[in-house]
This record gives sequence, structure tokens and C-alpha cells, in this order.
Amino acid sequence: MSFIQAARRRQIIAAAISTVTAVGYGQASLARIADEAQISKSVISYHFANKDALLEQVVHQVVDDWARYMRPFLDAETTAGGRLAAYIRSRLAYMRDNHVQLIAVAEIVVNHRGPDGKPVFAERDAAPVAELLAILREGRQTGEFREFDPVVLAMTITQGIDGALTYWAEHPGTDLTAYGEELVTLFRLATQKKERRK
Repeated sequence: MSFIQAARRRQIIAAAISTVTAVGYGQASLARIADEAQISKSVISYHFANKDALLEQVVHQVVDDWARYMRPFLDAETTAGGRLAAYIRSRLAYMRDNHVQLIAVAEIVVNHRGPDGKPVFAERDAAPVAELLAILREGRQTGEFREFDPVVLAMTITQGIDGALTYWAEHPGTDLTAYGEELVTLFRLATQKKERRK
């Protein structure tokens, strides 16, 4: 792919993100996306087979970018507790700095379904949960964390983080950094062994 082709694809993806955020998944037609990008529909069709392919690429790009953003923060920590805190903080930091992209992704993930009617991104959406489960299981296995059901805790943490996006959309003045610190404290206490609590 040439530099010009890559730049055009990025332009189209950015327009798709803006359009989905503005009008929602159902109303984000290729015509609207083309208008947002100030190009013709045929240009979009040259780069993407159809609307589904374009919106799927939006999700892939944002999710991959989110994972790349988080990785250095996770790798810098040497304990499960440190990685858990880094996981929460870095996910919320990316959310804070990429609000529009994540609103669009949330719209697509919830609404986009395959020919069988099943959500297309069910497996893809499980990747961050798998990372979180690995952290929680490591902490239990090494004895750093107390005994608990890692699936229950992983889902609770995930809901706490995902809920921030919904809450922030309704309350734009929310301080996501402070929100993240509350979650870090909450789940530090939830994973600590009893004798370590103060």
C-alpha cells in the first residue's frame, strides 16, 4: 500500500468515526461518510468493500491503538498489583484522550452483527478481559492477591471502566483521572489479603 493510499484510508476511517459519533450507527451511511470526508462514495468503495468492512476496520484500528497505548505502562510494572493499577489508569487515560473514537467504537460494537445475527466483535471485545484475567490469576498464584473468583472480579473491573465512557458522555465535566484513581483504590482493596489492609 502506498503512502497516498494509506493516508486516504486514514481519512476515510476518521470520517467514519466522526459520522458514527454524530448520527449513530444506523444513520452512518457511506454517503454521509463520503460527505464528511469531502470525497465521493466511489473513493470509499475503492478502499473498502462496503460499509461493514469500513466500520469493522474502525474498530480494529482503535482497539489495536488502545492496546499499543497500554502496553508500555503494563510492561513497566513488576507486580500484579502494579499491572492492575496500570491497566485501569491506562485504559481510562486513552479513553480521556480519544473520546470521539471510543464513542464511535461503542456504537459499532453494540450494533454491528453478522449474517447469523450474532455480534461481530464478541471475540475481539474479549481480548482486554483476557489480559485482565491474566493479571488477576497471576496475583492469586503468586500469593500477592487474596483468593477470589477472577472472572467475577475481571467483569466487575471491566464494567467499572466501560461505565466511565457512558457516564462521561452524559457528564462531560467528569475528571477521568480522578475516576481512575478511585477505581485503582477500590480494586486494590478488593484484591488485597486481609492482613495487608489498613
